Amino acid sequence: MADQEVLLTREFNAPRELVFKVWTEAEHFGKWWGPKGFTLEVSKMDARPGGMFLGCQKSPDGMSMWGKFVYREVIKPEKLVFVQSFSDEQGNTIRAPFNPNWPLEIINILTFEEADGKTTVTFSGGPINASEEEMAAFNAMKPMVKQGFAGTFEQLDQYLASQQ
Repeated sequence: MADQEVLLTREFNAPRELVFKVWTEAEHFGKWWGPKGFTLEVSKMDARPGGMFLGCQKSPDGMSMWGKFVYREVIKPEKLVFVQSFSDEQGNTIRAPFNPNWPLEIINILTFEEADGKTTVTFSGGPINASEEEMAAFNAMKPMVKQGFAGTFEQLDQYLASQQ
């Protein structure tokens, strides 16, 4: 999967326990996740293997998109593995509204490492069970996906600063 994934590493000026907490608790996650200017309403967040996150993002112009994570691994405070998909309000997997060939499932693997009170988050992710058309759509959008996550991590950085 290495050539088909997005890989980002970012250091945050916060302890690992706090960084992990804001990734796994609804009252924190909804305040920083997503593109700049978007809001996130968390409908459900059960960060345990087999558990699910379900939420609705709203763009500045009012467009709504539902999404879900199904957690595979939750090793506090070291690692999170989840499969991310677009969904309806009930959590049923649907096609992305912006591209009919977008992969239905993307696996995300996050590791959290602490040194000197700072936490390095390594994020990798890519399509699973994807067709050739879905892989092509993902690869074409990889630069935008990376840019989107960089912005999300910027919001996380600001949020963490407000929590200390």
